[in-house]
Amino acid sequence: MQMDLKIAAQAVREKAYAPYSNFKVGAALRASDGAIYVGCNVENVAYPEGTCAEAGAIAAMIAAGARAITEAYVIADSPDPVPPCGGCRQKLAEFAAADVPVTLATTDGQERQTTVGNLLPGAFGAGHMDRS
Repeated sequence: MQMDLKIAAQAVREKAYAPYSNFKVGAALRASDGAIYVGCNVENVAYPEGTCAEAGAIAAMIAAGARAITEAYVIADSPDPVPPCGGCRQKLAEFAAADVPVTLATTDGQERQTTVGNLLPGAFGAGHMDRS
């Protein structure tokens, strides 16, 4: 099953719009219904107005009506497996349980397995807004 995510992330990474940094990122998410949603980074000359790959994949998932991530895969051409930025870690935590697996990868085949909870320990959640 992870191979589907890997292939989807690799393919969408090629579609990234990164004329300024040349740092293309692809993300693929599996939703609770098994569907795969993808996103790539989209830069803008007015930094930091671009969009991250993870945010794009989440937006596609939400637009399709899904609300829960069960697995994620992120890939970039970097020396080490690329982690999501801080904002995307919070975005992933909004739609994924702490134990949801995340694969971080490079285009040359390196992979590192982690979880949403390991990426963002102590995540701010809706429960923090509850009042006793």
